[in-house]
Formats: sequence, C-alpha cells, structure tokens
Amino acid sequence: MTENELCIKLNGNDMTVKKGTKIEDLVKGLKGKKDSIIVAALINNEIKELTYRLEQDCDISFVDLTCEDGIRIYERGLKFLLLKAVNDLFPGLELQIRHSVSRGIYFEILDCQVTPDDAKKIEKRMRELVEKDIPFVKVTVSIDEARRLFLEKGRRDKYRAIENREKDYVSLYRFEDIEDYFYGYMVPSSGYLKLFAVEAHNGGIVLILPKKENPNVLPDVPIPRKLFNIFTEYGEWISILGVGDVGKLNYAIKSGGLKNLVLVAEALHEKKIAEIADLIKHQQPQKRVIMIAGPSSSGKTTFAQRLSIQLRVNGLKPLNISVDDYFVEKCKTPLDEEGKPDYEALEAVDLHLFNQHINTLINGGEVEIPYFNFQTGMREYRGRRLKMSEGEVLVIEGIHCLNPRLTSEVKQENKFNIYISAITSMRIDRHNRIPTTDLRLIRRMVRDNRYRGTSAPRTIEMWPSVRKGEERNIFPFQENADAMFNSSLIYELPMLKPLALPLLYEITNDMPQYAEARRLIEFLSYFVSAPNDLVPANSILREFMGGSIFSE
Repeated sequence: MTENELCIKLNGNDMTVKKGTKIEDLVKGLKGKKDSIIVAALINNEIKELTYRLEQDCDISFVDLTCEDGIRIYERGLKFLLLKAVNDLFPGLELQIRHSVSRGIYFEILDCQVTPDDAKKIEKRMRELVEKDIPFVKVTVSIDEARRLFLEKGRRDKYRAIENREKDYVSLYRFEDIEDYFYGYMVPSSGYLKLFAVEAHNGGIVLILPKKENPNVLPDVPIPRKLFNIFTEYGEWISILGVGDVGKLNYAIKSGGLKNLVLVAEALHEKKIAEIADLIKHQQPQKRVIMIAGPSSSGKTTFAQRLSIQLRVNGLKPLNISVDDYFVEKCKTPLDEEGKPDYEALEAVDLHLFNQHINTLINGGEVEIPYFNFQTGMREYRGRRLKMSEGEVLVIEGIHCLNPRLTSEVKQENKFNIYISAITSMRIDRHNRIPTTDLRLIRRMVRDNRYRGTSAPRTIEMWPSVRKGEERNIFPFQENADAMFNSSLIYELPMLKPLALPLLYEITNDMPQYAEARRLIEFLSYFVSAPNDLVPANSILREFMGGSIFSE
C-alpha cells in the first residue's frame, strides 16, 4: 500500500482506496437495507455526507432510508426541492414549514390558497428538477457573513436562528439560483430524490415522503383530522405568546420575558384540561370510564393527576387505575419477532380480567385491583378494593387505552377517550421545524437519568424500539380520541437544555450513540438556557425535570 492509499472497512469488508476518494464514488450502484437508497455514511460513529472525501483509515457503514438519520437527510433534500419549485412557480411568495403529518410534512405558501392543480404543477416542477440531477452545493461561511446575507435577503427568522450559535461558521446550500440554510446534512444532488408526492390539503401543501419501515413505497394513510386540528391550535397558542420561532423565544428569555411565557403557557394548559373536564362532566352519568393514551414522555401521569383535580372541581370523584397492573405474569408474556418478551403487545395485558373488573365497577360491584410486581414479574393482590359510588369515574392510563380491543367488552357509551402527546409546531426558522420526537426523546433522557438511573446512551439505544411500539400500538388509534391534549410547553427546551447537555457530552466518539448525541447537542445549541425555578410544581415539565407536586 502506498502513502496515497487508505485502508478502510466498508460495511465490514476490507478495502484499499486512494486518499481523497469521495464516499459517493464508493456507494455507486449499491443499495442499503431493504433495497433503499444510501444517502450518507457513518464514519467512526460520525455522520458524513456522500460528498465527504476520505483522508484517513476508517470504518464506514451506510446511512439509508431504513433509519431515522437517513429519513431526515432525505426529507431535508425534498424540502429544498420543494422550496426551489415554489420559488420558480410562485415568485415572490414565501413557503413556510408548519408541522409533520402522518404522510409527511405540511407547508403553507403565505398569501396563497394552494389548489389541487397548484399541487400538481409543483410536483411536476420538482420531478423536472430531479431528472436534471442538479447538485446541492455546500458553502461554508463565517457566522458574521451568514448574518449579513440573511439580513440582506430580509430573512430575519434565519438571522435570529443563528444569533446564539456557538460555532463561528454556518453551512449554506446552493441549488441553482437559490441559497438556504438547513439544520443538518444533505444529499449530494436532486437526482437522489425520486420518491415523493405532493398533495393540496387545507389550503397548504403536504409533501409525502417514504417512511423507514417501508422505504421504497409512499405511505397511503389518511391525514388524521383531529391531530391536524391540534397542530393548528398550537399555532394559535404560539401567536398568543408571540414566539413563532427559536429566535423570538430566545429574545423573550434574554429580555426578561421568561416569567410571562411560563405563566401564559401553563395557563393555556390549565384552560385546556379544564375544557376536557367540562366535556366529561356534560356527558355524565354515561361516561364513567376515562381512557388516557399517548406516546412515551407525553406527560400522561401528570396530565391524569391534573385532570382528576379538574374533575373534582366539577363535582366528580376520580378513581385511578393503571393498565400496567393487569399485565399477565412474565412467563405468559407474548414474544416478539426476535423471541424476546414483548411487554408492549396488547396480549401482554390480561384482557378478560381487565374488562371483567371495569364492567363490575360500572355496574356497582366491588373488585380487588391487582398489583403487578415488575421485579418478580408476578401479579399480586395487596388489598386494594374498589367500588364505584354515584359521581365517581374511572381514570385509566396506558399505551393501549385508545385501542378498542383493550375494552372490547365495555360499552362504547361508557368510555371517554383522551389522546395526549407533546406536539410542537414552533420552528427553528421558516424552513426548519422542531421535530416532536426530539422533544420527547430529550424529556425521556432527562427523566430516566434522574428517576431510573438510565444513562443517555441507553435511552438513545432503546428509542428506536420505543418508537416502533408507538407506531404499532398508539398512533393507529389516536383518531379514536374524544379529546386531544398537547402537553408541550413553549418554554421547555431552554429549561431542559442545561439538564440534557451534560448527559449528551458523556457520549464519546467510540460509542454507537455518538452521532445521535452530536445531533441533539447541535439541535439544543439553537436555544439559550433558562433557569427552571419559575416552573410551577404542578407543571407537566416537572414530571421530567423533577420537583413535581404529584411525585410520591
């Protein structure tokens, strides 16, 4: 081997290549898992774009569309493609990202109601750009130069977004006659972006993109109407607070507006919880069973406690039951496809006993509620007996609570279903959104480290399986909800940042979780840190950061 050659390991295979070889040249003609396209590479646990040139010996593995990082990179390229098409077809109008939907991402064009014909024209233009295979040219400029460029173009949202960055440079991308800033990595050219669709919806645009579970087919699922309305409601909350992007949030904090943000955000939560309690009260005496479901780190426990308080205000008496106490014994737990116990499967719950107890209580009978001992994996009875009296309602929390099969023997007229999730539609800037899943991951990381002794690497390692369980057990049933609650708080990431960063910095580049840790550190860098002493003791945020009045 000469001094101009490198020894690399490409997906486990030893190879010799010339120094300066682009990763893109190594992956030409290759496919990733499930025959998906390769959009980046992982080099010594760091993500690198396919345009990266190799200068030292290294281990390389592919980043394709079967993983979250691959989907993010693909999505980023499609956003740039959409931005260019809208710029070509609607010159002078502004494209703004709003939020995710079940099939992709929802955008709006300011001062324009997008029609189905408009959507067809936009998709046609995007496909023309894909056929041309135009490169996305990466340009690195100083932070001062980037600020000057953004101000010249009237992009104060982007100026605000990078105002507090600790790095002294910014990477911009150029696509023919447009130039923009994107949070994260990019595919090399438009030719990589063959799989997508564009639809008109609610006056805006839905950019449909593949999902990692089936990366070669576009998802064919309806847009959840109720959840879409929650995103719209959250947008209205943001307008009330006047913090539509990260830069405005940072300014409010630095200028002494944090206390007001906290008070108004918490008041909005309390108002919404009270409205849900009122809905339940108005449907008495029929709605005796209140079912609460939501994905990981949504704040279900605190929400259930605060809802119970509001129910008491309305003259109702809540009795709390956890679905977890109805787990079958460990030896009877169903197995997943890898032969491991699947505690998130619906069949991990003793459905017959659960339904029997609920119906007995509704009909005035008495039951002894079981207790599931997670240490022994056995069901125990500790003398907790329940009997419902007039004005009492059951408040039941669990991941399967909106799945009709969980309560198949309970009459529908007796049930009131609530879906809760931490949904954020605040943006970094007009073209870069804050993913809801990132907020929940950071919540969980902080909480599990504080209360369960779980390290950040372990939380990151478990997150894909958690998300897989949500996709299977929670999201398909969210539209069964009679009411939805958005548990996110506009001020929480600045509060969580000083708690999360030390955990993330402990993840070193020899760990497989390093790339995800660096991504989250970069994400949090957009927010200024804020002290948490203003967070009320009954806040949902306290469930994760500590100090909750509801803690045992």
